Amino acid sequence: MEYTIYVVYHAKPGCREAFVRRLEESGAAAKVRAEDGCLAYDYYFSAQDENIVLLIEKWESKKHQQIHLTQPHIADIRAAKAEFVEDSYLGEFKLL
Repeated sequence: MEYTIYVVYHAKPGCREAFVRRLEESGAAAKVRAEDGCLAYDYYFSAQDENIVLLIEKWESKKHQQIHLTQPHIADIRAAKAEFVEDSYLGEFKLL
């Protein structure tokens, strides 16, 4: 069963674009997209809040997403988050 989650990042003031740019230019986002079981991994900017980034991750299964968290490039993502993000929270999409 497909597994879809979202992460809302509250970037430090003025750092939203730098955060996503770092992930794209470092290749970390591309590495995630190339992982086995990754169906989608996309960032979106809020139209109402200049410091909000929304990440939508879609995986073939929850197991694929959990394996994703053990990959070496997660360290690059965490480093970018530490530099550019104040806080974040994660949620799951649930079918009704």
